[in-house]
Amino acid sequence: MMWTALLLLGLAVLLLYARRTRRRNEPPLDKGMIPWLGHALEFGKDAAKFLTRMKQKHGDIFTVRAAGQYITVLLDSNCYDAVLSDVVSLDQTSYAQVLMKRIFIKSLCQNYCHLENFSMQNNLQHLVTPSEMGLKVSEWKKDGLFDFCYSLLFKTGYLTVFGAEKNNSAALAEIYEEFRRFDKLLPKLARTTENKEEKQIASSAREKLWKWLTPSRLDRKPERQSWLGNYVQHLQDEGVDAETQRRAMLLQLWVTQGNAGPAAFWVLGYLLTHPEALRTVREEIQGGKHLRPEEKQKNTPVFDSVLTETLRLTAAALITREVKQDKKICLSNGQEYQLRRGDRLCIFPFISPQMDPQIHQQPEMFQFDRFLNADGTKKKDFFKEGLRVKNPSVPWGTKDNLCPGRQFAVSAIKELVFTILTGFDLELCEKNAKLPLVDPSRYGFGILQPAGDLEIRYRIRS
Repeated sequence: MMWTALLLLGLAVLLLYARRTRRRNEPPLDKGMIPWLGHALEFGKDAAKFLTRMKQKHGDIFTVRAAGQYITVLLDSNCYDAVLSDVVSLDQTSYAQVLMKRIFIKSLCQNYCHLENFSMQNNLQHLVTPSEMGLKVSEWKKDGLFDFCYSLLFKTGYLTVFGAEKNNSAALAEIYEEFRRFDKLLPKLARTTENKEEKQIASSAREKLWKWLTPSRLDRKPERQSWLGNYVQHLQDEGVDAETQRRAMLLQLWVTQGNAGPAAFWVLGYLLTHPEALRTVREEIQGGKHLRPEEKQKNTPVFDSVLTETLRLTAAALITREVKQDKKICLSNGQEYQLRRGDRLCIFPFISPQMDPQIHQQPEMFQFDRFLNADGTKKKDFFKEGLRVKNPSVPWGTKDNLCPGRQFAVSAIKELVFTILTGFDLELCEKNAKLPLVDPSRYGFGILQPAGDLEIRYRIRS
């Protein structure tokens, strides 16, 4: 009798919840055809395709139902900053904690502080020596560009941030492989759609990485690793136990290393498949050879445009907030809408402004000089319907919610690309090869990853 009563109560609540209707001044409501589930399957399968369809149907703001949750999606980029600045009505920690518990098995503190802009050059130069790469001078080697970039930048970043295993190539390779096993399953872990085998793979990878990332094993020499030392001290001051410290280290490993490698892949991939862009970047790098090392990265307007354009095409994070109390928001056209307490707010800069055809002509195309003026200076002015767009691309988050590791990531990407283009001969195995399509499951989780790879061959330049 008790179970029957609970079942009937649950059905009553479900039916009541399913009867939700749009109130006055609320965004258009699209519940989908399936009770409770709504649009969850389509949203999870390919968020960009689904939200683009919803934008075409409803405009720059709408509410959809997905697995019992009502999500208001805001796609008016000129009001992102103003809306997200309200940290009283909109909470950014609740959903983040849910995701971290699903992915990292425990609620963890998020980014502790801005990463220091470590010098990565020595570690990268160590990893691209002939002995480390198993190469003889003038010997060609074939590889997939994605694994080539991801492994090099991951190992460089790991050595730079965590300072361990520098003279142990086998251990470094094992850490990278376990990280990739974990990273491949991250979207499924976040959505709780992993099967039994995938759950075991993720659990095994986590356990091994936790072992490697035990704070006592890491090199914390204060003169070289002040960020790591300060972070561990911060955790200890907060009363975090040893087990949670290990798990926090895995979170920091993913935060610092999960996007730079994929971004470097897309940068080099676009350059290799666009000869004019590659030639122009090579000329810029050659022209800066006389500069001091610390100045070389500061005088690269062409490369900066290439990187900005690449991130416009591949940075696809979902910015999510929980609506803690009813809130009125105003769009850039003056229209006002009411957000309902208990709902979730999502902002998806990938669709707007980054892929908005009213802001960027042929937004799906790579144009290496899109962010350059005719005189070679940085282009800042973009417009939509006569109104200046505040941010034509939002790869690192909004004004008050910028990624703390963005300078670290940009420095790492530049260092890798410049090192490869100056120290290696690099070419496509197939002259007319195209970049692979993106893996649609990665929408919402930072830099997109490819569904395939781009075959390259390279050799150390004599």
